[in-house]
Amino acid sequence: MERSSLPKMLLRGAFRRCPWCSGRGAFFTSWFQKSESCRTCGLRWRRDDVGFELGAAAMASMIVLGPLVAGLAVTLAITWPEVEVVPMLVGSAIAAIVLPVVLYPISYTMWQAVDLVVRPVSADDFEPVDDA
Repeated sequence: MERSSLPKMLLRGAFRRCPWCSGRGAFFTSWFQKSESCRTCGLRWRRDDVGFELGAAAMASMIVLGPLVAGLAVTLAITWPEVEVVPMLVGSAIAAIVLPVVLYPISYTMWQAVDLVVRPVSADDFEPVDDA
């Protein structure tokens, strides 16, 4: 199978699909529970790289901080000069807690897409897939 473009693989990851084959629910059996490999193509998420989880955490930070900062900027612009600090901070704190939880599998599969571009796939990265 030929590698797709990075934007296409990122879009697949944004919908929690395997960035390589676009298989549904590829690496997650539930919202937080990962399987060892894609259930469609057999691509393993751990491809002999010890820092993969750090990259996924960095991707989560980028995905979460963008909307959080944008929300703060819009709130400031709308309420200026009578800024209500406490409601703004409470809303930001709630978003800072909820967004990483909600976006965890999405950031994980999007980082998988980046990883597939940076470190090309080899035959050793796949496990046999059961067709049962």
